[in-house]
Amino acid sequence: MKENKNEKKSLKVKKEQNPVKGRWIRKTSLTVLLILIIIAVCIGINLAVENANFEDIDVTKDKVYSLSEKSKDIISSIDKEINVMMINMGEAEEDFVKKYSSINDLIKIEIINNITARPDLADEYGITADQQAIIVKCGDREKLLSSGDLYEMDYSTYQTKDTTEEALTNALISVTTEKKPVIYNLTGHNKYSTSDMYLFNLNLENEAYEVNDLDLLTKGVVPDDCSVLMITTLIEDITKKERDEIIDYINKGGKILLFSEPNATGKEMKNFQDVLDEYGVSIPEGILVEQDSNKMLYQNPTAILVTVSPYTSVTKEADMYMNACFIASGKIDIADSDKLKELGVQAEILATTSENTFLRTDYSLESNNFVEGSDKEMGNATVGALLKKTVEDDKTSELIVYSNNVFVSNLRISEADGYSYVLNYYNNEDLAMNSMAYLTERDNMITIRKDVEVTAYTVTDQQNKIILAIIFGIPVIIIIVGIIVWQYRRRKR
Repeated sequence: MKENKNEKKSLKVKKEQNPVKGRWIRKTSLTVLLILIIIAVCIGINLAVENANFEDIDVTKDKVYSLSEKSKDIISSIDKEINVMMINMGEAEEDFVKKYSSINDLIKIEIINNITARPDLADEYGITADQQAIIVKCGDREKLLSSGDLYEMDYSTYQTKDTTEEALTNALISVTTEKKPVIYNLTGHNKYSTSDMYLFNLNLENEAYEVNDLDLLTKGVVPDDCSVLMITTLIEDITKKERDEIIDYINKGGKILLFSEPNATGKEMKNFQDVLDEYGVSIPEGILVEQDSNKMLYQNPTAILVTVSPYTSVTKEADMYMNACFIASGKIDIADSDKLKELGVQAEILATTSENTFLRTDYSLESNNFVEGSDKEMGNATVGALLKKTVEDDKTSELIVYSNNVFVSNLRISEADGYSYVLNYYNNEDLAMNSMAYLTERDNMITIRKDVEVTAYTVTDQQNKIILAIIFGIPVIIIIVGIIVWQYRRRKR
């Protein structure tokens, strides 16, 4: 009887264990199935995302991995079919160039990873099996970009600068521009040589301008194909012959871009002033000195930060606020409204200094402060202006003048870890390039250009104080608070 009870108990235990075992197996199977479903869903999502080819999210401050608004505008405006052949390029470059075709389907991208399969290209362009290149073609116009055009060394920081977007966008401009604007740089009497303006001239050529030097004494006249006559600071007066030819150019509706520092030589510039008188402007003797530490480079009152108006004919297309850095700048005097009306001129102020600037004509003074009886009280000084002169009912001549030349030159400023070109300070390049774009009626080229290089950061006096306060002040405050809390808790015990 006892054995029967034990057997029944054993059977009962076994019966109770079987359902548990079944449930475990079912749960394990469901878990495995769930894992397989999750894996399948992940694979499906990855495949869908890859096929959808979503644009990468660029979280960098300057959007260095995205196309700039300037490039997007240019790409969108293209109405001709363009072939872009990517030869032996990396995946990153290929993905970046595909952004162009995603904006405008007239831009066709062809990936060529084996140049031996295209002997026609290898022979025509001399490309070897291990060379990288991008060929941009539009009809019978073409542009070849080597890997050296896509990257360059910044010798001020000794870091590599990615110029892929700049090079490719400029290549698109080059092959789609029917006729390049021709810029003539007046030579013969200048303080700055062509080499001193090399970077600015290079930027012009990169954006599909043709830049030539012009000696009026040998050429005789301003060429008919001149889109803009560029004049830089003079160290001596032009001749009467040159004056007459420039005034004749003005009366034909010519455009002039003038970068002129005040006359530090003291030489009379009567003939050149006759040219400026056509527009009712002059640049008197004297250097502007800034007193507001927020409007100058650190402890340098002659390196002033000027404010560029966003509401002028030159800047309104870009809807932007800009600052530029002028070094040893003069000021611009504009005739009164009655005189301008007599000349048929309309004036727009492009750039001004702060209300705390004054004009210094005695360069022997060492003080950075205003000297009573020598310096001249100024307030907001005009340093950039646009003058539109009506020469006939349907014809207008335009002059953009800046009372500074250094901001657009190759001058290098020493920094703690190298040097920087003044042209790259603040919006100097944009201001100069946008002025040229306005004069040549290339509104789609008026923009703030994306800067992807690493340069030394030049701070104002106030910015320097804020940085020092953050670096040293906050840690000190944290330490003090920590000590107070520690003492409070210690006494509480």
